[in-house]
Amino acid sequence: MRTLKLHFPDDALPTLDTFLKQTKEARVFRRAQAVRDVVKGRRIQNVSDALQFTYAALRKWVHRFANQGTQGFVDRPRPGRPAKVTCALEKHLNRLADQDPLEHGSMYSPWSCRELATVLARETGVQLGRESVRCALKKTP
Repeated sequence: MRTLKLHFPDDALPTLDTFLKQTKEARVFRRAQAVRDVVKGRRIQNVSDALQFTYAALRKWVHRFANQGTQGFVDRPRPGRPAKVTCALEKHLNRLADQDPLEHGSMYSPWSCRELATVLARETGVQLGRESVRCALKKTP
């Protein structure tokens, strides 16, 4: 295996220690933790085996940290259509589900997912299917 030929700034370890204390996302924490071990002088192969990363993935995170700093640990945007159910829409849906369906013109006292989708579309203009409504409601504790 080739030797890693990257030069880290002198304050790389204190920067990583501070970042590890502040980060709340588990995946980002694990990446920073693994890179910190590499910056301390451990071999990438040993760290990847110990923390159960693939060698290629850890090498990528080490290179990103060397080039971008701690911003390199954050996931990049993924391709594809953005989700229809935004956080604000989910909150609106939960508030709506807590209300009485009869107040919104429903003929039945319990909500159905189809009726929730209809009322949500009327109030927000966003058309969701019954299954999208069910999944959004299932996510909330």
